[in-house]
Amino acid sequence: MTENALHTAGPVAAATAATDDARTSTVAGPPPRAGGRPPRPTLGRRAAAVADSLWRPALVLVVLFAAWWFVAAREYVPNYLVPTPGQVWTTMTGQWSELARHTLVTLYETVLGFVLAAALGLAAAVGIAYSRTLDKALYPIVLFAQVIPKIAIAPLLVVWFGLGLTPKVILAVLIAFFPVVISGVAGLRSTDPELLDLAATMGAGPWRTFRKIRFPNALPHLMAGLKVAVTLAVVGAVVGEFVGASEGLGYVLLLANGNLDAALLFADLILMSAIGIVLFVLVEVAEALLIPWHASRRAGVPLTTS
Repeated sequence: MTENALHTAGPVAAATAATDDARTSTVAGPPPRAGGRPPRPTLGRRAAAVADSLWRPALVLVVLFAAWWFVAAREYVPNYLVPTPGQVWTTMTGQWSELARHTLVTLYETVLGFVLAAALGLAAAVGIAYSRTLDKALYPIVLFAQVIPKIAIAPLLVVWFGLGLTPKVILAVLIAFFPVVISGVAGLRSTDPELLDLAATMGAGPWRTFRKIRFPNALPHLMAGLKVAVTLAVVGAVVGEFVGASEGLGYVLLLANGNLDAALLFADLILMSAIGIVLFVLVEVAEALLIPWHASRRAGVPLTTS
């Protein structure tokens, strides 16, 4: 309000306007910088943040590798049980073409199973969150399916679908499905009811509310479930290969175990771990692109006090 308007309206209006201005300045906080946007972290700060988050696990890996090398080189444990890092490296490079072929098979089974589990899990989560009938009918079945040991039904899948790709993918889906559903339901149900009431008051329909409010709000929970699911999908694919397969890292693991080839066993385990780590990092990158606004993605904000 201008000075003339305040003079005309009287002291009550002036006090009200002053109070409103004070509240506005308190809520708004300090004025934004030039351009109206907070400064973005520079490339150097991002690199420093990445380095700060990686040096601790890298140090742990170096210590574990040094301990492995020391125990194996000193032969405190026989080499046919724990090979040296050099033996594992020689095995991996000497059989690289064959190991790469089996790695691609397991990778394909894992990715396909994970994508199907993510799609089916998200659809189930939306149905459970929006429908009380589906919640009561489907949720107990999902829980029951999760508590069944998947290794117990793997032979049945092989009997039904043969030794091809299908049983491995189904097993990967069954193992990775549960965390997607649980995280998706938790995220969709965590939306602030007042925000939903505001959207309904402004005339937003169910689809627009889901697209603009519910789904973005559920993304942090959903991405956490996807990071768990992608690692479990590797387990599902390998377990399926244990039961019946003629290719894949699980098949190689069985061959190495039957031949007491510890170096090949270690090389195979390293490749399995590499698949899980790479897929986890890809989901992590997708999370950073989809929800850069979330508190867990803000650079320079520590999650703990340590």
